Amino acid sequence: MADIKALKADLKRRMEGALEVLHKEFSGLRTGRASVNLLDPITVEAYGQAMPLNQVGTVSAPEPRMLSVQVWDRSMAKAVEKAIMDSGLGLNPQADGQLIRIPIPPLNEERRKELVKVAGKYAEEARVAVRNVRRHGMDELKKAEKDGDISEDALHQYSDEVQKMTDSHVAEVDTALSHKEEEIMQV
Repeated sequence: MADIKALKADLKRRMEGALEVLHKEFSGLRTGRASVNLLDPITVEAYGQAMPLNQVGTVSAPEPRMLSVQVWDRSMAKAVEKAIMDSGLGLNPQADGQLIRIPIPPLNEERRKELVKVAGKYAEEARVAVRNVRRHGMDELKKAEKDGDISEDALHQYSDEVQKMTDSHVAEVDTALSHKEEEIMQV
């Protein structure tokens, strides 16, 4: 039975991983307020390779509608500014020596609705990931029953536990989505 416990622990870990990915994706969605996570997906051409923005400077949120990037190497300031402009986030950075200020413009209604759709897409991807983990777990349980490692009754019991775990994680995805939608739609 130790392998069944290991299987359940593995399934739980993988489902929680799907939730972590969702929360990370949500943190990058703009809500009209400055969040240092907003710039996480941006990479900068530095020293002949693409590097994450947070490896060439310090990102901070000095005001509710302002981000700043303190670039460590003055020669990288233009590259950082260009990377932010080309990111598709709709931001317009203003360089001042090694400090780059990034005002966060207010979101209009149309953009908010687009962001809600993007959030919904991220949530659906997380639900699919959780369900794929469930399917893998169910396949493993059926194989164990077929191989004679567990009884048919045990198969049903463990299947119910995996389903409850899945339902719980899908509910967490739905809760996270509703909170993110509410955050995006706040004016």
